[in-house]
Amino acid sequence: MIFLPSFAKINLGLKIGLRRPDGFHDLRTVYQTLALHDRIGVAVQAGSGIEIRCDDPRVPRDETNTCYKIAARVLKAAKAGGRIVIEIEKHLPVQGGLGAASSNAVVTMLALERALGIELSQSDRLRIAAEVGSDLPLFLVGGTVLGLGRGEQVYALPDLPTLHLVIVTPPVGVSTPRAFARWDKLISQQPELTRSEGTGTIIRSSGSVLDWLAENVQQAEIGPASGVPAGGGNRAETPLLDLVRTGIENDFERVVFPEYPELREVKELLQREGANWASLSGSGSTLYGVFASADDASAAAERRRAAGHAAVATTSLTREEYWKAVASG
Repeated sequence: MIFLPSFAKINLGLKIGLRRPDGFHDLRTVYQTLALHDRIGVAVQAGSGIEIRCDDPRVPRDETNTCYKIAARVLKAAKAGGRIVIEIEKHLPVQGGLGAASSNAVVTMLALERALGIELSQSDRLRIAAEVGSDLPLFLVGGTVLGLGRGEQVYALPDLPTLHLVIVTPPVGVSTPRAFARWDKLISQQPELTRSEGTGTIIRSSGSVLDWLAENVQQAEIGPASGVPAGGGNRAETPLLDLVRTGIENDFERVVFPEYPELREVKELLQREGANWASLSGSGSTLYGVFASADDASAAAERRRAAGHAAVATTSLTREEYWKAVASG
């Protein structure tokens, strides 16, 4: 069985547009991969079918599992057969906003390629990932990544300096579809949150760095097996640390915090702990705070754990660090 790490992500800002005709929403976000991870094991045996193994009862073991969906598509694309066994060793929260299920699926794809002795093209990988879920493709880039469209259009950005973070996951599960439904209701009452031009939806963000990135970053060329961007392709030249000065906002906070006030309280606690900034990740329920140093983050995480919170200190991963870890297993 081939085991690979399956890393988490956070969203550094998230802007939501109007609901599109296809049922999705236009999004704009900056993804950042983290050192926190699950582990995925994949084996190919004689026979047929796909088996999911996981000790966490919240993880589905049927065809609704994202790892199952990815494995089925890889087998079809590779015209391969066999019985596929996928072991999911969970450490990341379920429904936590850290992209765990999406990361698990992408790593299943990479491990299955190795187990089958094949190598899909990066365009096939990205296509398959986008078919399964909106935030899967980011894990085929890693590091600091701009996400557009419904989140599946991914653009490699210059890596941020190492971020020292405290991740807190309260014991609630936030439904992403429900959060989007509440957003739709909110903008029906406050249409100034979005504006339309022509047939497209423009996401208002008050001239933030997310606007600048969307207008100035073109898709990077993606290298073959490793997924590390090859040479070429435009990069944003403005330091992404402008995010700090401009302000990082996650639109989901507008609809998630009123329904789950305990999440707002955790954000405020992280700020009182000394975080330079704090935010909900994705639609939640995980929140993160960015601290000035590893020592500050470790001390804050320890205090939060002592207060009864599920808190852990971690760091961001650059693109090179991400792919080195995935390659080594």
